[in-house]
Amino acid sequence: MDYTHDVIVIGGGAAGLTAAGGCALFGLRTALIEGHKMGGECLNNGCVPSKALISAAKRAAEAREEERAGVHLAAPTVEWSGVHAHIHEAIAHIAPHDSPERFEEMGCEVIQDWAKLTGPKTVEVAGRTLTAPRIVIATGSAPFVPPIEGLADVPYLTNENLFDLTEQPEHLVIIGGGVIGMEMAQSFRRLGSEVTVIEPGEPMGRDDRDSVAVVMGVMQEEGVRFVKAKAERVSGAASGIIVTTDDGDEVRGSHLLVAVGRKARTEGYGLEELGIKSNRNGIVVDERRRTNLKHIYAIGDCRDGPRLTHVSGYEGSNVVLEIALGLPARVDWRALPWCTYTEPEVAQIGMTESEARKEYGERLRVVTEGFYHNERAIAEGRDRGHLKVMLTGKKVVGASICGVNAGELLLPFTQLITGKSSTFALGGAIVSYPTRAEIVKAAAFSAWEPTVFGKWPKRWVSLLAKMRRAF
Repeated sequence: MDYTHDVIVIGGGAAGLTAAGGCALFGLRTALIEGHKMGGECLNNGCVPSKALISAAKRAAEAREEERAGVHLAAPTVEWSGVHAHIHEAIAHIAPHDSPERFEEMGCEVIQDWAKLTGPKTVEVAGRTLTAPRIVIATGSAPFVPPIEGLADVPYLTNENLFDLTEQPEHLVIIGGGVIGMEMAQSFRRLGSEVTVIEPGEPMGRDDRDSVAVVMGVMQEEGVRFVKAKAERVSGAASGIIVTTDDGDEVRGSHLLVAVGRKARTEGYGLEELGIKSNRNGIVVDERRRTNLKHIYAIGDCRDGPRLTHVSGYEGSNVVLEIALGLPARVDWRALPWCTYTEPEVAQIGMTESEARKEYGERLRVVTEGFYHNERAIAEGRDRGHLKVMLTGKKVVGASICGVNAGELLLPFTQLITGKSSTFALGGAIVSYPTRAEIVKAAAFSAWEPTVFGKWPKRWVSLLAKMRRAF
């Protein structure tokens, strides 16, 4: 068959950009198709704008703590137009990295229109028919909107329009206590809005419970209200929203944010007609990210699996190895990291304590180091939080960190969990003093402390001492 391209990538978010750019740099004829904005979720209404908002909120929180360490500050004045501008300046600054021009320079043919698969190796887009022996679906995800009575009849926010607000909410009601809900709850509260979070289960449900307890304590101190109930009905208008919970309470606010998770974006691309299998969580793939049609891959948020920007980039790189170099690349989630950017941050890699206990039972050992023992944290007056390391013998299977910049401390655990380094090596490493990273070394050494100072080393030391005394 005379193909128009070697590979067609549908979707210009983190997964698709990585896959298309890598294939093009290897010299493959690559078509990159994006029907909306280049950069996808992360750039336009996800990671970038949310972290920009968080940074503005952090600045306000620091100023609101008017006296600390002998330094007096004035109370902050929040100008929402400036916050809004800061968010969109961050997006604009990063946008060239994901632009059509940059990927055209790499060698991609970039087509900005909606695509549809019309055959196993055929894609229709912008009135053209493209063909390729390999196709990559990277269409991302969208906010999941739950079937709450009355929700469709009132104005509500999701992460897709939250950052376009031109006025600051007086009272933001958030349905959902996951990552987005918790990050936005703390940020808007710090900027001066009243905030209520409605969550029937445990906030940040996939994270270590001890870490979440620290964060919730801080957020409640800052004035975030938590309602443990299910949102059953929504009513009101632009002038005010009322959320009625399943226990009969009414929560009133000026704005409503729905943050209960995400759903794979799979409809309208011809996948069903082609027989590509999906389930309620997205496109079904194997460990190599292949669909049931083995020449068609699905990567990133559109497939059944973890939804994180760095996961999308990882899968995009794996697909490049498969398509460009012919090297089978299976995903490995043993050292999967994630971080929730509240303050303090909650970072996780590998198994949580509860997951590890289910897997290993009595064989599990948990080493915990508190930041209240870390000299840098003490000097900064920011010593809330801890590091928990899950061990079987001397092997690390997971780590949970709660503290300032916790996400920055995850990298060594990638090497420990995958066996590319050891707790012994890390426990003996020279670490700059004073740094928060010392807590990682301390935890690693704790895994070996009983052995290093055990019975046989002590006997050897005693023998050497006797020999020296004899001479």
